[in-house]
Amino acid sequence: MIARAKRLDQIPPYLFGEIAALKRKAIAEGRDLIDLGIGDPDQPTPGSIIDALAEAAHNPETHRYDETNAGWTPFLDAVATFCKNRFGVDIDPQTEAMLLIGSKEGLSHLAWAYIDPGDISLVPDPAYTVYKVNTLMAGGEVYTMPMFEDNGFLPDFKKIPEAVAQKAKLLWLNYPNNPTGAIAPLSFYEEAVAFAKKYNLLIVNDAAYSEVYYDDYRPNSILEVPGAKEVSIELHSLSKSFNMTGWRIGFAVGSAEAIATLNKLKSNLDSKQFPAVSLAAAHALLHGDNKKTLELYTRRRDILCNGLRELGWDVKTPKATLYVWARVPEGHTAMTFSRLLLEEAGVLVIPGVGYGEYGEGYVRMSLTVMGDKNGERLQEAVERIAALHLFGK
Repeated sequence: MIARAKRLDQIPPYLFGEIAALKRKAIAEGRDLIDLGIGDPDQPTPGSIIDALAEAAHNPETHRYDETNAGWTPFLDAVATFCKNRFGVDIDPQTEAMLLIGSKEGLSHLAWAYIDPGDISLVPDPAYTVYKVNTLMAGGEVYTMPMFEDNGFLPDFKKIPEAVAQKAKLLWLNYPNNPTGAIAPLSFYEEAVAFAKKYNLLIVNDAAYSEVYYDDYRPNSILEVPGAKEVSIELHSLSKSFNMTGWRIGFAVGSAEAIATLNKLKSNLDSKQFPAVSLAAAHALLHGDNKKTLELYTRRRDILCNGLRELGWDVKTPKATLYVWARVPEGHTAMTFSRLLLEEAGVLVIPGVGYGEYGEGYVRMSLTVMGDKNGERLQEAVERIAALHLFGK
């Protein structure tokens, strides 16, 4: 047997394996499973975006390689317009923006573009696993920034040792946050930018959920902070914003130097996205309206959070993202509680420890539920959990 690359040994064990096996078992047994696990929009992509794709696909110019420098020009122009309209941020589409085949690959490639063996990434915990995994595969070291509920799940930069900060290259942030649903005020971004300038490091702000928000809340961009472009690159995704996960398209904006560095790697790895998808995504950024989906998410959020609180479960109502992050009952770990809900109630949730050691004691529940029309599956999930009498009611 030919030995695989040693870098693959840096990937931590797949902690969701047990839950995945139990899910397969429940489905094989024909059980009615309410899946609150994966954060994949269950609603269709808005029709106008599909129409834009169909029109673009009939244009033979889109059938060839995208030979532009950083992405199909109409798409990057739309990115710049979106950033100006949404955040009041000026972006040069020629030097400060680039197309991504989904934000996940952009995040991964940034680690490979910047991290040499021995370099340090400052990684929040709990967090999307891509930041840690790709730092390790690039040969880097991870310094964990714990995130706690009493601090709004924001990392405390003052607790990072001076020697670590001096050696760090990348600071990973993600707000609105997966898995906690936490949000970041502009003052936090101001603090992050000041920290990055002091220690000469690059902030990678994962803003994949910036357009999934509720009530009167609107997430900020880190690029709204004066001088942030000097030390920040921000990644956006159309996946969650317009129900386009399968389309695989997103974008990066910010530091021209960071954009060029990322592009140097990517230009040797991929040939960009199908230009027709780029044109459809441009239409989404300029004209897309996902209001109906957000209204549905809001109903689901309120049904789930209000219902679980009525049971005695202390569940916070998120202002953004697709997720509800909740502490498990006393006497349980994240894994034992997740297993209990799956086996006894037929409700699948994700154990928080899958997102890092500081996710222990929590579970994540997604508001994207296949088969739900108007929140009825969320209501049924509440009723099934109520029948277990876990919270004294």
